[in-house]
Amino acid sequence: MSVLCYNKSCGQRFDPDKNSEDACRYHPGVPVFHDALKGWSCCERRTSDFSEFLSIGGCTEGRHSNIKTPDPVKPEVKTSPELTAKFNEKATQKRKPVEAIIRPSPDAPMVKLEQKVSPALKKVLEKLDLTVHNGPENKDTKEIKIGTTCKNAGCNKTFLDTSSNEEICAHHSGVPIFHEGMKFWSCCKKKTSDFNSFLAQPGCTQSKHVWNKAHKGNKFIPCRHDWHQTGGQITITIYAKNSIPEQSYVEANSTVLNIHILFERDEKFEQRLNLWGVIDVSRSQMSMTSAKIEITMKKAEPVLWARLDLPPPEPPKEAELQESSDEN
Repeated sequence: MSVLCYNKSCGQRFDPDKNSEDACRYHPGVPVFHDALKGWSCCERRTSDFSEFLSIGGCTEGRHSNIKTPDPVKPEVKTSPELTAKFNEKATQKRKPVEAIIRPSPDAPMVKLEQKVSPALKKVLEKLDLTVHNGPENKDTKEIKIGTTCKNAGCNKTFLDTSSNEEICAHHSGVPIFHEGMKFWSCCKKKTSDFNSFLAQPGCTQSKHVWNKAHKGNKFIPCRHDWHQTGGQITITIYAKNSIPEQSYVEANSTVLNIHILFERDEKFEQRLNLWGVIDVSRSQMSMTSAKIEITMKKAEPVLWARLDLPPPEPPKEAELQESSDEN
């Protein structure tokens, strides 16, 4: 009568009366699975395919055995009653909730952030300063050339003759804003995603034309900027070349950020942000290089910001306005 051999990787049936010393080929070791490779501890062959692992022939010859190999005994872990009591106590303790930081008032005093200027920017500004002083002097003349374009933002009228001074200039008194794919002017806020449509928006303010740039003062320009965050800080990057450190600053309180950047050609970038979260002003700073300005703000609490700034408040609905007028 044949019986089943329980030697590992054999699985054949044999006759106990005809069981010789070399009748069985098996693995005396244990299966090893490590780094997606499979094999036996008694031989060096390894494979990543499980079917091929099952077909690996035995590495040792011997007699068949109808006795099942006992499973390896797991070592007994001994614990003292004191350690068990401490573990149970910690497991049953409730985690204390993290207290949320109360959002400070946006009207708190503003503080200028620490300013760091790179040596490369200082060298560039020194060269520009020498060029201005050694260059030809600009003639101060009030003569306006025919074809001069109006310097007001959003106005494309040109000077033809003295009658052009009497025309009404329709322009934008605010600054251009590019945010989350939308483009608009801060003075009228007619949003569009198309840049040509943004440029073609008619002005919302009427005044006289400004033909001479010196009469206008600093010119507001848009600068490309973005932001990113880590667990503990927010970084805003403004891509602007050759900014002037002496006339540029960033001031902030815990929830509001004011950015004021001045450039070499009387150009200016300004932006005010109502921050989504709360920052630690004392641990925040601005760094200026020849190609960009980085504003690094330390978070007051290590939480993920959903966005950089708060959305603008929604205008009151008609029903609410009607109720307030009825009460009055």
